[in-house]
Amino acid sequence: MYVRLIAVGLIFAGSAAQAANGIDVKRGMDATVFGNCVPSLVVENKSAETIDYLQVDVAVALENGQERTVELKSAYREGVLYPIIPGGKAILKQHLDTSVALGAACGDVKSRRVLRTICEATGGKACASSVSVQP
Repeated sequence: MYVRLIAVGLIFAGSAAQAANGIDVKRGMDATVFGNCVPSLVVENKSAETIDYLQVDVAVALENGQERTVELKSAYREGVLYPIIPGGKAILKQHLDTSVALGAACGDVKSRRVLRTICEATGGKACASSVSVQP
């Protein structure tokens, strides 16, 4: 009986440790730039690997029924990288000089959902850790 309790405890401890690892992405502050809503996401790297590049594509549903896609990135894809070290935090932003503005105020945003996530670790390899996104 005592051995079973220890085994069950180890299973729960292992699953809790697994959940603590990974890359957590949560909704950040919205900004208004020239009348357009510019959303952001906050990344917390709880993994043991350095993230060179992270991009989350978010579908934004507007009050008028239209839907727009916003690419939120940790850096310019072809430019200087801003690595997110283990234990580090960063903000994913829309780069308005390389993408189309949302074309709506923040108050017109009805809902958001994740379309795609791109995560690259050091050396351009895909991230081994899971990415959890709450837009």
